[in-house]
Amino acid sequence: MGSLFPLITLLILSWAFSVSMKAEAQGIKSAHLLDLYIRDYTFRSYDKHFRTGTLHAVHLPANFSGIRVDTVRFRCGSLRRYGAQVREFHLDVGVTVHPCVERVMIVREILGYNWSSMYYANFDISGYQLVSPILGLLAYNAGSNMNFSNPFELGILAGEKPITVDFSNTTEFTNLKEIRPYCASFGSDGKVTLANEVSPYVCVAKRHGHFGLVIEAPPEQLRKKVSRWKVVVGSSIGAALGAFLLGLLLVALLVKVKKKSRMEEMERRAYEEEALQVSMVGHVRAPTATVTRTLPTIEHEYVPPSHGIVHFCL
Repeated sequence: MGSLFPLITLLILSWAFSVSMKAEAQGIKSAHLLDLYIRDYTFRSYDKHFRTGTLHAVHLPANFSGIRVDTVRFRCGSLRRYGAQVREFHLDVGVTVHPCVERVMIVREILGYNWSSMYYANFDISGYQLVSPILGLLAYNAGSNMNFSNPFELGILAGEKPITVDFSNTTEFTNLKEIRPYCASFGSDGKVTLANEVSPYVCVAKRHGHFGLVIEAPPEQLRKKVSRWKVVVGSSIGAALGAFLLGLLLVALLVKVKKKSRMEEMERRAYEEEALQVSMVGHVRAPTATVTRTLPTIEHEYVPPSHGIVHFCL
């Protein structure tokens, strides 16, 4: 029994931790807060034996399913002299990190479509439809002593050549002959910048941030959205009107029932208040009604003749 207690305790702690992490993931409504969670998991999973310049995958909890994260550490000088390829992001020669520290931790994010929808709530992209997941490129300080207790965000600035973002392996949008998507850059200030592609599925950027492909919402889709709003508003008005009419019907029924009850009460009181006379029938007292005798009346008046002979029989 004693050997089972540590196992049970471990299971309980694991269950409590998973419930806590699930609640945290469900409560994330901000894109910046999501970046902070990803940063913390990245630094927590980083091993001091990882080699500089080698890309490593970050394993997030199951409640962050749909998000893929990779991280790599560089020396600031080496990154500026040689550039780097971090999955979909190509940092050309001359890229700088500010403020410059000895080493920098670069985090690449690819958010699933479910998490990318968060950007509709945090940025104004009305009139456009997102056709790719959001890709993120962020940088944090990573000193030589590997002390990650206080990570803070750094800036990445392109040199003469911009940073390229390749969406060809991430997007599901393939109808390029009819519609060409725009490159959307989501800034930390809450603004969205749109630009044309430099080539199919390829965008350019001057600095770190989050990026995606968007298209103008088709007129049919806009009409569907308007029609959906009309249906919602019409349903709400119809429901309110129905509730009002139902309330009037209930009031009428209550008034009718109350009136009927009042009439029955009045009849009952009238019946109880009717005075009955009590008489003795033998040794029993019994109620009797008052006897009222009908007085006789002459229906046809008899008028005796004024003359004639009256015969008497003896």
